[in-house]
Amino acid sequence: MIDFGFGLSRSSAVRLDEVDLTLYRKLEKLEPGVRTCMSCGSCTATCTAGPWSGMSVRKVILDLQRERASAEGHGEVRKMLSACMLCGKCSMVCPRGINTRHLILSLCRIYEEKK
Repeated sequence: MIDFGFGLSRSSAVRLDEVDLTLYRKLEKLEPGVRTCMSCGSCTATCTAGPWSGMSVRKVILDLQRERASAEGHGEVRKMLSACMLCGKCSMVCPRGINTRHLILSLCRIYEEKK
């Protein structure tokens, strides 16, 4: 067997028709503006805490939409959400005008219920 210096990772394919959107639907009820998110990454790019904590609202939303918010992922998400300083920079740059502060607080509420 030849060693090429890399390995194959498991597939990251998502079967969108089989995804459980329970957590995402909860978020939609608390913050309907999440439906307008186009995952542009502006919020993540301007986040002051992002470079040190990995804070990414975009990643959390995408994980909820794709059912990657599994039990092992909850710790990572909680860490990101707790790193948020609620400074509001992300709200100012959102091209869709999503109130990301409220969104983050709603996400915290959802993940606290999930404990």
